[in-house]
Amino acid sequence: QVQLVESGGGLVQPGGSLSLSCAASGSIFSINIWGWYRQAPGKQREMVAIITSGGTTNYADSVKGRFIISRDNAENTVHLQMNSLKPEDTAVYYCSGDTYYNKRYWGPGTQVTVSS
Repeated sequence: QVQLVESGGGLVQPGGSLSLSCAASGSIFSINIWGWYRQAPGKQREMVAIITSGGTTNYADSVKGRFIISRDNAENTVHLQMNSLKPEDTAVYYCSGDTYYNKRYWGPGTQVTVSS
């Protein structure tokens, strides 16, 4: 089992920055892909950014150049640095972990609101 807990959400003005963190515990050695997803009201959950155990990253086109995903292996955390935030970035952000045996774990989510 893997437990994931997000933190760092909140209210920020357009153009501002916010940093999300995901604290992982349990059988984290089984995770080969870490990710951040988001779900806005009335919309499907979508991938924001992923990072593999080898450090390869991938981003949604809508956040490329603005968001950065990173891992801190010593602290068992995954971060999402969000810059130049837009109102359309408003959503609940979820941390995810995909195991080598194709099971995905989710955190409970953290709300990010971009508004003036």
